[in-house]
Amino acid sequence: MKREIRYLASVLGVISFMAATYMTEAEAASYDLTVDKVEIETAEFTKTGIGYNGSSPGPILRFTEGEDVTINVTNNLDEPTSIHWHGLILPANMDGVPGISFDGIAPGETFSYQFPVVQSGTYWYHSHSGFQEPDGAYGTIVIEPKKREPYRYDHDYVVQFTDKHPQSGSTIMRNLKLMDDYYNRSQRTLADFFSDVSRKGFSETVSERMSWGQMRMTPTDIEDVQGFTTLINGQDPEANWTGLFKPGERIRLRFINSSAMAYFDVRIPGLKMTVVSADGNNVQPVKVDEFRISVAETYDVIVQPKENKAYSIFAESMGRSSYGLGTLAPRKGMKAAAPEMREKPLLTMADMGMDHRSMGHDNMMSSGEDSAEKTDDTNIDHAPTLSSAESGISTMMRMDHSKMPDSHAASMKNMSNKTDPFYANGSGLKPEISEGAKVLSYADLKAQKPLYEDREATREIELRLTGNMNRYSWSINGVKYEDADPIRLKYGERVRFKFVNETMMTHPMHLHGMWSILDNGNGKWNPVKHTISIAPGTTVYSETEVDATGQWAFHCHLSYHAATGMFRKVIVEGGPDVAQSTTDVENPVSETDLEQKG
Repeated sequence: MKREIRYLASVLGVISFMAATYMTEAEAASYDLTVDKVEIETAEFTKTGIGYNGSSPGPILRFTEGEDVTINVTNNLDEPTSIHWHGLILPANMDGVPGISFDGIAPGETFSYQFPVVQSGTYWYHSHSGFQEPDGAYGTIVIEPKKREPYRYDHDYVVQFTDKHPQSGSTIMRNLKLMDDYYNRSQRTLADFFSDVSRKGFSETVSERMSWGQMRMTPTDIEDVQGFTTLINGQDPEANWTGLFKPGERIRLRFINSSAMAYFDVRIPGLKMTVVSADGNNVQPVKVDEFRISVAETYDVIVQPKENKAYSIFAESMGRSSYGLGTLAPRKGMKAAAPEMREKPLLTMADMGMDHRSMGHDNMMSSGEDSAEKTDDTNIDHAPTLSSAESGISTMMRMDHSKMPDSHAASMKNMSNKTDPFYANGSGLKPEISEGAKVLSYADLKAQKPLYEDREATREIELRLTGNMNRYSWSINGVKYEDADPIRLKYGERVRFKFVNETMMTHPMHLHGMWSILDNGNGKWNPVKHTISIAPGTTVYSETEVDATGQWAFHCHLSYHAATGMFRKVIVEGGPDVAQSTTDVENPVSETDLEQKG
């Protein structure tokens, strides 16, 4: 009963919000949000978190392309807060990143965000202060286009994922700093060793175990944080979020991954999904059986169930430690059987960039986040040096990915049905489902209409994604945020970013304020995104039209990676003047802050 009362209260809060904020077309569009302490309840645990207008997730904000909006945000917390409008193109001082875009919202204060809506599609909003986002401060943005949609549908539902953990974000961060595998519940056992011997032979098994041991890592290090409950629109699998339909109707599902750390593999057994939008931008339709959604990404799909029965929306975390479950059904109360979780994947030497059998290249070594930023590559021999006496820290062997014959560019030219250029050749993370089934690849995405003129980039900037897992410290080019110079761009130029992932983790990289044109080999039809996932051992390229002046954030969207240094400030010089905070602060979540919060 307690749970039902809370749910009813949240629904009434949303209705009240909609009634108070929706205006006629003749009036300015104005919205009111409060930032509150809330109770978050699942079948596994109840915790105090942070939400908007009394609930987590917050209310769905519905805008129309072309309108001007004002969003009045009142901070009812006893600590500063902020809201970032993820994926929205807006003035820099409205972007909502304390210390970069503005000064934040102090306790008891109200800040009014004001900006024109210049796009349409599916986006989301969240706090950019401390660990308020993983603690529940997130919600959905749906923007209707001025013109008619290019596809037809009868129902429109949001499906928003999050990885809700019983512990607070600051506690999780403290535990990861104390012990990097604190939340790894999938440690390898002696039984696994004998199983590997039977499949690979004794010599190869021992060799691989020694390599992992030298790296002080494990092939099960896919999810930094386990022990979470996957929620769909704030509801756990037992609560059974349901979207209703009549057989034959077309349903638009707006998938959003608002997790702190978890990627999800999404499928609806018995239904094909037609992907029509990625990160708010329409794409040429792609029919798939499954897609992987990284942290911070959005995908819109259309399905058409023709039978009078229930269908499960099933989302397995990439490490297979949790799943989200919802339902599409003709009537409330119906529920399809949930599929069984698939076998947990394991990282391979390819994910570490060490599959020497398939790579004819020289190795690279660096001293992790304590090293200076490097402008030149220095090739060394194949014998790895796994520690540095000078720095006294454990290090990762790194490769010059730009020289790999199986690099991104080469892979794009030699694609086959069995390869995906956005995963290392032999990766243990590449999605695998039944024979003949189709999994969405970045390579499948083609813009429905190019957003920008297809032109050559004026320069290239290399961003090596680096880290020290043993210290749980993440960085770019071996340098943490507080020690790094800003990335400086010139208004009007076109910049090509080269992402080289030298870690064994997957990183969703998010550039604020400007679009990222993913180079997936489709030329002028390359898709436009706000978040690009970079798998281990891969090199990925994107291009950006530098058309937004001011200061912006650029970071990995895994909360605890950004917090420890995989973060940069971008300064766009020139162009139109815009009101802008010039506050120069350390990492928006510095390690000093973590100690104080812990």
